[in-house]
Amino acid sequence: MASSSEPQRITITICGDGGCGKSSITLRLVRSQWTHEYDPTIEDSYSITRRIDGQTYHLSLTDTAGQEEYRGMWASSNLRSDAFLLVYDITNKDSLGVLQEFNDLIDIEAETRLDAWERDLRSGRAKKGQQTPSGSGPVRPIKIVAGNKCDLQESRQVLAREGLDWARKRGCGFMETSARNTVNIEETFALIVRRVVEARRQAAGGSVGSGIGFDERRNTVMSLGASSSGMGTRRAVTAPLSPLPGGPEKEMSFGDAGGGGQEKENKFLGFFRRLACWR
Repeated sequence: MASSSEPQRITITICGDGGCGKSSITLRLVRSQWTHEYDPTIEDSYSITRRIDGQTYHLSLTDTAGQEEYRGMWASSNLRSDAFLLVYDITNKDSLGVLQEFNDLIDIEAETRLDAWERDLRSGRAKKGQQTPSGSGPVRPIKIVAGNKCDLQESRQVLAREGLDWARKRGCGFMETSARNTVNIEETFALIVRRVVEARRQAAGGSVGSGIGFDERRNTVMSLGASSSGMGTRRAVTAPLSPLPGGPEKEMSFGDAGGGGQEKENKFLGFFRRLACWR
């Protein structure tokens, strides 16, 4: 693993159905631009540098094709990434279902990495904790699901609760984003970076704080008001909890703080409301 002063390289593949906003998210992050024109992407690559939690990271982003005819090419060229951002359109319910194909391919790749490393370990060619900058050792790829276009509340077809449940069942983190309104763009990539760092730390046999990072039960927990050092968009309503060891989680709620009985009665409803991407 790179030293604290040496930039770490992290590769991220952005995938999902055509028209769900993958390129818009990428361009908003890389160039602070947004366009409403849809131009189908075959594959574009970008490199950016970000400083998160006092450490500099070089992020290599691959914006991939969503059209079905290009998915074979996607599988052959992008499965070695450290992390995957699976994007769907909250105004198109079918776009969430499309993510299953990508998720299956990523899970197969994860098992392939582990099997190959275990074979090398048994044969003496690998040492425990061995890894490469691209994550091709025993490090499992990180998966984050992003429900994009959350500014289009009046056209919403996928509730935040549905997206969260889908992600949780598949061991993915979850965010809602808006490339148009710059909501949770930087925060989503900060979350990805932190999860990759923690995955590498675990693979190297380092300390793991309270099971955060790969505990699927906590993998999708989110909290209002959390912030990411060195990364920030105009407004992040559903910023994630850091997967790294940290202090106690802060709880915030909408509206009045009074009415304890009603707050208790609506405890679970309030939790899912906090996942929604409010304008």
